[in-house]
Amino acid sequence: MNQPLTIFWFRRDLRLHDNAALYRALTAGNSVLPLFIFDKEILNQLEDKKDRRVEFIHQALSELQEQLTQLGSSIVVKYGTPSEVWQQLIEEYNIGEVYTNHDYEPYARNRDKAIGAFLNGHGIAFYTHKDQCIFEKNEVLSGAGTPYTVFTPYSRKWKETLNDFYLKSYPTEKYFDAFYKISPSAIPSLESMGFEKVGLSFPNKSVRDELIKNYKEQRDIPSIAGTSRLSVHLRFGTISIRELARKAQKLNETFLNELIWRDFYMQILWHFPHVGEGKAFRADYDKIEWRQDEAQFKKWCEGRTGYPIVDAGMRELNATGFMHNRVRMIVASFLTKHLLIDWRWGEAYFAQKLLDFDLSANNGGWQWASGSGTDAAPYFRIFNPTAQTQKFDPQLAYIKKWVPELNTFDYPKPIVDHAFARERCLKVYQKALKG
Repeated sequence: MNQPLTIFWFRRDLRLHDNAALYRALTAGNSVLPLFIFDKEILNQLEDKKDRRVEFIHQALSELQEQLTQLGSSIVVKYGTPSEVWQQLIEEYNIGEVYTNHDYEPYARNRDKAIGAFLNGHGIAFYTHKDQCIFEKNEVLSGAGTPYTVFTPYSRKWKETLNDFYLKSYPTEKYFDAFYKISPSAIPSLESMGFEKVGLSFPNKSVRDELIKNYKEQRDIPSIAGTSRLSVHLRFGTISIRELARKAQKLNETFLNELIWRDFYMQILWHFPHVGEGKAFRADYDKIEWRQDEAQFKKWCEGRTGYPIVDAGMRELNATGFMHNRVRMIVASFLTKHLLIDWRWGEAYFAQKLLDFDLSANNGGWQWASGSGTDAAPYFRIFNPTAQTQKFDPQLAYIKKWVPELNTFDYPKPIVDHAFARERCLKVYQKALKG
């Protein structure tokens, strides 16, 4: 093959429509061969071989394959470490350039640096572009040119900076004839990679306008479907953030603010990568003497704390890979404040279980709940699970769904008294933070 190929590397952007780097690849001049790598470096760390995120990706790739087949093309799907796969690819194809979208997580940044250097060393250009957020890196900075660490001024500047240019979709469809013509290639099966199919359905990627319009009033009530459930689609890029932000801008500012929180935590991870490496955003909080109580942690994980709203949330997570946003705050506060167990334990458990796990948002949420993060709740703010229940699940509709043995002898007694836990938490935090 004399004519060089352009390779487009799919990662967190599993769609053909409105895809920034794919658009750049399709308009660059060469035929474009799509690629996805099931990365062993990531997959080997997953303990649960029924991890539904792998199944979600597999399903999204099958949909991409169908779309590409109709265009006379295909997606090449490899299983291996990125370095191994790229070594194979440069031997197999005459590659002129590689396009992909930015990823902001520490592992991804190191991977892209290494692969970029490898490709450049073989005379192959490596281009990356912004796609998974509206604003990234240094695009929203304070007047002093520093990154924001408090959400409200960040969101204000975000909205001031926003204009139609940032929300405009990339018209990839106009250039689909640039896809490399190739027979469909097989996607490695889940089983061949050591994973099993669960077969439960995933959240729908379309969202009703009505839901977004009512989002502010309904989002905190866990018993109703008042949230969009789009987070898994944003996580893996099966929908466009630009299209969703345009809709939110038109229909509901509260919903738009949730998308801004997503950008906010991504820029925090970019500017302060230590938060993604197990360190508190506020260094003083690493001095807290956490209780390494594995027995109580296990009860929290299993939803057997004797606090119904906490147990309902954990059981929902374990059964579905999803937990309602309001409940996520309650269970995180309970683990870190009531049980005084290190937020990193909870963060890791969520990372293992959440279908929509995203390092920046997960870390941001856990550090917010424990008080150690940027723009965090003050340490003395300790959610009372009973008061939260009365406010957000007064009829116990959500709780009864997940804790059917409530009010029977089978339901455990509370593992800690609220008043005692609150006092203990304040003392331990004060001791760590007074210096």
